[in-house]
Amino acid sequence: MISAKAIWTDHERYVGEASSRHAVVMDTAAEKTASSPMELVLIALCGCTASDVVGILRKKREPFTSLEVRAEGERASGYPAVYSEIKLVYRVGGKVSAKAIEDAVRLSKEKYCSVSAMLQKTAKITFSIEQIEND
Repeated sequence: MISAKAIWTDHERYVGEASSRHAVVMDTAAEKTASSPMELVLIALCGCTASDVVGILRKKREPFTSLEVRAEGERASGYPAVYSEIKLVYRVGGKVSAKAIEDAVRLSKEKYCSVSAMLQKTAKITFSIEQIEND
């Protein structure tokens, strides 16, 4: 079982900690000194799907040299202001086949990424892929 907690520190700042005992600072104020909880949700999505894609490309022995996943999220206008639409951009470097990248991204979205599976309950998640050939 995974557990987590948030401890108020000052102003609108909190320190979050999970079972792994790693901490992260969060800020809910307008002038942020750290990521907000909803920003951390997008960061978690990027990290989850990036991990899947890296693992799949490694298994396929694809010669990727870099991977960056970016997310932009639109939130519902009312409360709770859940994400209603999320756009992911995968930037993959190296001489990797386009089919391998597309397959890896689809497998992450449809099968492996737990964060994506949860967010798909409220958000339409779309993606695009940018291939960067570098040496």
